[in-house]
Amino acid sequence: MPDESLSNPDRSCAARFLSALIPQIDNPEDAEFLRGLLLLGSALFTLTLLAYACTTNWTWPFPRDNVTLVLGRDFLNLWMYGHAVLDADPARFYDLVTYNAELAKLLGPGYPGQNWPNPPTALVVMAPFGLLAYFPALIAWFVASFLAFYLAGRREVADARILVVVLVSPAALLCVISGQSSLLTTAALLAIFASLDRRPVVAGVLIGLLTVKPQLGVLFPFALIASGRWRVFLWAAMTTIVLFAISVAIGGPESWHDYIAKALPLQREVLSDPAGTAMPFQASIFMNVRGLVGNRAGEAIQFAFALAAVVTVTIAFRYCGGGDARLLQALFLACTVSTSPYLGSYDLLPLSFASVALLAEGKLDATGRRLAQLVFWTPALQLLFGNLQIPGPGFIAPVFAAYLLQRLFAPAVPGKAAASLPLADSALRS
Repeated sequence: MPDESLSNPDRSCAARFLSALIPQIDNPEDAEFLRGLLLLGSALFTLTLLAYACTTNWTWPFPRDNVTLVLGRDFLNLWMYGHAVLDADPARFYDLVTYNAELAKLLGPGYPGQNWPNPPTALVVMAPFGLLAYFPALIAWFVASFLAFYLAGRREVADARILVVVLVSPAALLCVISGQSSLLTTAALLAIFASLDRRPVVAGVLIGLLTVKPQLGVLFPFALIASGRWRVFLWAAMTTIVLFAISVAIGGPESWHDYIAKALPLQREVLSDPAGTAMPFQASIFMNVRGLVGNRAGEAIQFAFALAAVVTVTIAFRYCGGGDARLLQALFLACTVSTSPYLGSYDLLPLSFASVALLAEGKLDATGRRLAQLVFWTPALQLLFGNLQIPGPGFIAPVFAAYLLQRLFAPAVPGKAAASLPLADSALRS
């Protein structure tokens, strides 16, 4: 028979190229799932970025996308924290009218309304980027983000190509388009879990820094207390106090007053908007149920899920600390997604990483593979369902958490002890 690669060289080259991109996994079923995520994710990622680039008005110095938002739309807010460090009264930017007037000076009149959503500790963390002009700062932001993600992620996986699967996920796509912090926060979360036992000071400091996005670290106190990691807890508390003190030194006590009195109520208004404009971009329980049951009942349901997440993390870290570390890490991240009513879809990137890593390490059964697949696509599903005002995608993370908890408590199968994380020599202990 003739060699197919000789009769169809283009197909052979394409096959070799795709084969080189796909991680080498022993289990054929896991490999098939990863192959599907990579190919479909890459297609969505590439086509979306091309469409975004083609519909952007590349007028210098501030290119605008098709909804007139500046390139790196969310990074603009983050950069303004660093920029405001040199302002005589940074707290004034928590006032919506004042902040948008300041943006108008920079970008011209008519820019879509923005608000300052982060706590004043962002003044400290973003200060280095505020020393640069906007676009050099945006480039530095992306370079630092991708480098941090690669360095933290590479220590977690056996094959670097697994990181490519994560980087073409819908969560990563939304992060790149918006200029968000998800790559950095994912790197921080991975480094925290890698350092819990071996470098408690590093873990504690990173947890403290994560208070800039409090919805991502809200469960750490419960996990640390339940597992008896008091050194990590102490360093996290000290770092938080130092960040708070520096932010007060920069912005004054009124910065925290204005954050609580102005920024937080505004975030609640955005989530409670009767038109549901934020629903496509917020994969939380609250945003998935409020259209059916109303805001009050939605808040009660979200609180119930948050309480369940706290109990789940506490039990898991107290009684399953010696279990599979990857499952425990993924459970923590799934519970984190289930806790906050205010959670951008790009913030699912850490959980996307954990689900892909579980697939790559062969730690999921048939049900787990399907759930990991759904986790990967949650941001895209939320965008689709949210625009149609249909609930659903926000429940994927809690269901995945329930599955992972069951796996942690399941009796060990003789001869198939779960492998520990590549980066952690000691298992997470109680």
